[in-house]
Amino acid sequence: MASSDFSASQEEMIAERIPLGARDACVKLLIPLNKCRAESMYLPWKCEEERHAYEKCEYHLFLRRMKKMQELRQRDTQLQPASN
Repeated sequence: MASSDFSASQEEMIAERIPLGARDACVKLLIPLNKCRAESMYLPWKCEEERHAYEKCEYHLFLRRMKKMQELRQRDTQLQPASN
C-alpha cells in the first residue's frame, strides 16, 4: 500500500486541500473520493466504490501499524531481563 502509485505529490495534496492528518499512503484514493463527494453534495449513497476503496486502504494501514507495534512489543519483552 505504501508504493509510489498510492502516494501523491506535495503540490497535488496542497491543490486538493488535503488535511495534514489525512496525508498518508491512501491519499491517492482520498483525492477522487473528495471530488466525488463535492460533485454529489455529500449524498451518503453516492461514491460508494471510492469510499470503500479508501476505507479498505486505511484499514490495511491500521493493521500494518498494529502488527508493527506487536512486533516491537515482543522484541522489547525478549530484550528485557527477567526481574525477580
